[in-house]
Amino acid sequence: MANVNVQAQFMLNTGELISFSGTLTDGGGYQELQTNTEYSTSATSLGQFANGKMVTQIVQPPSAPTGIAGAYIERRGAILCVLPVAQQGITSLPCMMPMNVVLQAGDVLRVKPITAASRTFTLSVITSQGTHAIFETVPSGAANNDVTHILSGQSIGQSLTGQTIVHHWATSIDGSKLSTGGVLYLNDRGLPIGGVTATDPADLQPKSNNLGGASINLNFVGRVTTSS
Repeated sequence: MANVNVQAQFMLNTGELISFSGTLTDGGGYQELQTNTEYSTSATSLGQFANGKMVTQIVQPPSAPTGIAGAYIERRGAILCVLPVAQQGITSLPCMMPMNVVLQAGDVLRVKPITAASRTFTLSVITSQGTHAIFETVPSGAANNDVTHILSGQSIGQSLTGQTIVHHWATSIDGSKLSTGGVLYLNDRGLPIGGVTATDPADLQPKSNNLGGASINLNFVGRVTTSS
């Protein structure tokens, strides 16, 4: 593990821009990214800095030199809003916020910097019921790997029973090793009912899309199959 610089820039409904910058550890899990001390009196949490305000635009997604697996706004220990991510220097267009969030003191921006060699597969989803969730797995060899929730450890079926995925995106460096190009949503008979391809942030900025969604029930899984 190494220390890396992580950055992000968010626009607020007040016309202000919040600049985030900090030194975090790649491979160290989801860590808090605080405000840039060049433009604030001290490194401050998102909710404390912008209490009562709304993030409207993501000018620069959370970014690190070798990429970010996932990012989200945390409220009271839970995922409030999943966020797009990028590798520094490989971004295309700013993004709109996935949801309207009136920030509260205590809200935290969490990001997961990764090493260039990390095979972490990360799936971020939003359901029509308003649930935001992140699922991960670390493939190894030729195998089927099912993603699990980063906080609860539950499968997609256990976490999202009765809900419908309407927006999703996935990140992975595995490229041609992904036998199905990304993740497939399998029903309780093991048949695919939806899915999303994975983007390597070293090549292209990952973007949310609304195609390939699925209605999820208990015993459904998110399956990542690798050839090596």
